[in-house]
Amino acid sequence: MSSNSFAYSEQSGGGEATELGQEATSTISPSGAFGLFSSDLKKNEDLKQMLESNKDSAKLDAMKRIVGMIAKGKNASELFPAVVKNVASKNIEIKKLVYVYLVRYAEEQQDLALLSISTFQRALKDPNQLIRASALRVLSSIRVPIIVPIMMLAIKEASADLSPYVRKNAAHAIQKLYSLDPEQKEMLIEVIEKLLKDKSTLVAGSVVMAFEEVCPDRIDLIHKNYRKLCNLLVDVEEWGQVVIIHMLTRYARTQFVSPWKEEDGLEDDEKNFYDSDDDQKEKTDKRKKSYTMDPDHRLLIRNTKPLLQSRNAAVVMAVAQLYWHISPKSEVGIISKSLVRLLRSNREVQYIVLQNIATMSIQRKGMFEPYLKSFYVRSTDPTMIKTLKLEILTNLANEANISTLLREFQTYVKSQDKEFAAATIQTIGRCATNISEVTDTCLNGLVCLLSNRDEIVVAESVVVIKKLLQMQPAQHGEIIKHMAKLLDSITTKLLTQYILNLGKYDQNYDIRDRTRFIRQLIVPNEKSGALSKYAKKIFLAQKPAPLLESPFKDRDHFQLGTLSHTLNTKATGYLELSNWPEVAPDPSVRNVEVIELAKEWTPAGKAKKENPAKKFYSESEEEEDSSDSSSDSDSESGSASGEQEEEGDSSDDSSEDSSSEHKSDSESASEVGNKRTAKRNSKSKRKRDSEDGENENEKSKTSDSSNADSSSIEDSSSDSESESESESESESRKVTKEKENKTKQNINPLTKDVSLLDLDDFNPVSTPVALPTPALSPSLIADLEGLNLSTTSSVITKEVRLKSSEEKSRKTFKDYNPHIMVSTPVFVPVKTHVLLHRMSGKGLAAHYFFPRQPCIFGDKMVSVQITLNNTTDRKIENIHVGGKRLPVGMQMHVFNTIESLEPEGSITVSMGIDFCDSTQTASFQLCTKDDCFNVNIQPPVGELLLPVAMSEKDFKKEQGMLTGMNETSTVIIAAPQNFTPSVILQKVVNVANVGVVPSGQDHIHRFAAKTVHSGSLMLVTVELKEGSTAQLIINTEKTVIGSVLLRELKPVLSQG
Repeated sequence: MSSNSFAYSEQSGGGEATELGQEATSTISPSGAFGLFSSDLKKNEDLKQMLESNKDSAKLDAMKRIVGMIAKGKNASELFPAVVKNVASKNIEIKKLVYVYLVRYAEEQQDLALLSISTFQRALKDPNQLIRASALRVLSSIRVPIIVPIMMLAIKEASADLSPYVRKNAAHAIQKLYSLDPEQKEMLIEVIEKLLKDKSTLVAGSVVMAFEEVCPDRIDLIHKNYRKLCNLLVDVEEWGQVVIIHMLTRYARTQFVSPWKEEDGLEDDEKNFYDSDDDQKEKTDKRKKSYTMDPDHRLLIRNTKPLLQSRNAAVVMAVAQLYWHISPKSEVGIISKSLVRLLRSNREVQYIVLQNIATMSIQRKGMFEPYLKSFYVRSTDPTMIKTLKLEILTNLANEANISTLLREFQTYVKSQDKEFAAATIQTIGRCATNISEVTDTCLNGLVCLLSNRDEIVVAESVVVIKKLLQMQPAQHGEIIKHMAKLLDSITTKLLTQYILNLGKYDQNYDIRDRTRFIRQLIVPNEKSGALSKYAKKIFLAQKPAPLLESPFKDRDHFQLGTLSHTLNTKATGYLELSNWPEVAPDPSVRNVEVIELAKEWTPAGKAKKENPAKKFYSESEEEEDSSDSSSDSDSESGSASGEQEEEGDSSDDSSEDSSSEHKSDSESASEVGNKRTAKRNSKSKRKRDSEDGENENEKSKTSDSSNADSSSIEDSSSDSESESESESESESRKVTKEKENKTKQNINPLTKDVSLLDLDDFNPVSTPVALPTPALSPSLIADLEGLNLSTTSSVITKEVRLKSSEEKSRKTFKDYNPHIMVSTPVFVPVKTHVLLHRMSGKGLAAHYFFPRQPCIFGDKMVSVQITLNNTTDRKIENIHVGGKRLPVGMQMHVFNTIESLEPEGSITVSMGIDFCDSTQTASFQLCTKDDCFNVNIQPPVGELLLPVAMSEKDFKKEQGMLTGMNETSTVIIAAPQNFTPSVILQKVVNVANVGVVPSGQDHIHRFAAKTVHSGSLMLVTVELKEGSTAQLIINTEKTVIGSVLLRELKPVLSQG
């Protein structure tokens, strides 16, 4: 109705408003002598006359213009008397705009606003929710202590309003009233407690904000509402999500024990991954006894994870800090990709995100190492962003990537931004301090910068070199001599006088004071005191070496994403995160007694049929919680014990989390709906199949993949049955399930519970029953042999469909191109690489080479053969792989322990290493009974490939899809005899493990391969040109590997 009246007033009142405007202009026009000020006077007089008009259309037009002025930042306060007269207007559109104006100026014009309080109180009873909410907003904006009781009464009434929008504004008013009169705190807490129980997503964020402002220490108010807030979080508006997540982070730190204390146990398990199953199970059981994550703790982590994909940067940052502060360290890594995504936002967002990444990267380098290139500096970045990116690059620097970073820093030093260039030199100094292998290289580079024309670069280089030399003065005598040679043409005395004279007239008073002090010591005169005698002892005394540390090192005690963390000082209103409690407080305080009420509401006649289904769903939810709360994937014992408790007392649901409490009724209701749907469509087999597919998708959200697999089998077996055969089939299914239970009793205890269900209740309507057993196990295939062909085919079809949905994310190019297959290697080079020299290994020598065969230990691993030689005259015992230091994502399958190696003996063993499509070094220890030796394996880029066979047509098709940034090329110059087909083939396959693609053109040679880890295509083309030149082209999605391979192939093809 309001929109219609709005449109009508626009159409009908336009002419009258124009007339009024013209009249106003004509009456004021004689005062043209006022010059510049006359136009403003006219405009305001015009608006005043329109507001005093009897026509609603004129008033509405005037209010639109006034609100437009406010939106543009213009001052419209002098129109307050004219506007406030229309507060009692019967036109809803006018009234809404008047309230918008009053909210803006009520605090400035308190006396005039007080005259209309009775109108606001009447508006609180208005039928329109927008008017009620606006009246409350205006009332709370009049900051006069005398109306505090009226505001308090209005807030109490609004908190019980039927409209969630009004209740939301009541929560906003709580904060305003508290800032006006803090003595009302106790009464306001009662209102907050009431609003916290509100189930509306519109209210949740606002009331939590009021809670944080008024009583952030009253954690007891959150207990009963914790699970509800976790479940509503996804649907709350974005700024409400930010407030709730920050509050729940503080709550979790006070109510749950630390999940970090178990990280040592996890690392041990990873190291002993290939232990026997019994040993692994014992360790898992011990860890479960020592620490089990609270289901409510897991609920919070699970429900905030989807928000990492939010479009709002503040929400993503809030979830990131929550994961950083309360989740297990093994799960924190998922936030890195989301934070890097925010770097595409505007510079203000980048600044905050980079500050938080800088703090994180000090403690957890591995989180952001895969995204190193995202922190490279762009020429368009402002200086503050460049400096932060430099800080992060310094934190992420290690032996593997320092060479790349130093090349990047060399470019930065040449930047026109002098502040950034100086910061880069400081960064090079820090890298030299942190990574001892490149200290000399960095020092030599900094010495070269002393000859730079830019004085700022030279000055900063001198400062950094001085700090580095102070750390290790004895080892860098040559550099000191080189720097001394630069002063040959300048006498030291004159230089000293020059510097002291500069300091004497410096603008900084501190430098002037220091200059006067030093002059008296270095250049003594008759006025100098006794201190000048001891100048040498003062200046040349032993001093501690300077520390080059990150400025973000001491910020980790502030909560990430807060103003205090950004400023590196405690801001007003900052709430510190408490330490984890040693013993978890009682978790029963979060239990809400909603379950009993739901059971009483359930009709008695339906209890028999609904209870098994309800029990089934609650168990699946409980199983999910138990599997999530355990950091290890094998949690069968925990879920089994949870099940036995369910068997003993099906009514005891206190251990379930709130998600199962809120969803159990709706799920049982949806199951009844599914039964009716299946009954209507029992004659149409295709329709049933499609609907069951939808049911499977719904169930897969709340159950494990094993449950979903078995569910699809059970669904398909029940789908193929007709109603006339339901009785006979139900008997056969009972026998089938009994066989399964006997066979798999030790594998999955859940089968026992499912077999107790009364399947006769479900047969007439063919309702799918999820059976949590592995899909198509040998015993199940044997049991399915008695079923008809359609049932079996349905089972297989559904299994294939389910498998394809699960493995969709793991598809490589061969899944879409079945005509492209891995082929045998064309050539296997016999070149070996030294892994351990006999002198370093105390007689044990090791060499390795790449056999260019698919690895037997894993599809994504590169096969490596290691030959061990005993060059001593004694037996070497217990040769094995010790500690591993692998980059993030890299995996290694080690060889079995060699008990002994005879003198002059030799043995060859195989290993598998997943290099993650990179040439990073795999570092590990090769150990004997007495010693351990640090060794490294770094693969040539050509060994990261597997040859593939494809036709010329397929090659051109794939090459056409890998153009632009996925294509790199270079020109090769060589003698014509080096461009014969046999020579090109020999040189290319010697460098890279590629397959030959048949070519119909003599001057074009094509080779194809795929990367071992990701399966990305690598297409190599050598196209001969006129004369003695050729073009080498590489097409691949892996541009880094492609460019490295290009650099390695070019010199080989150019050689004679």
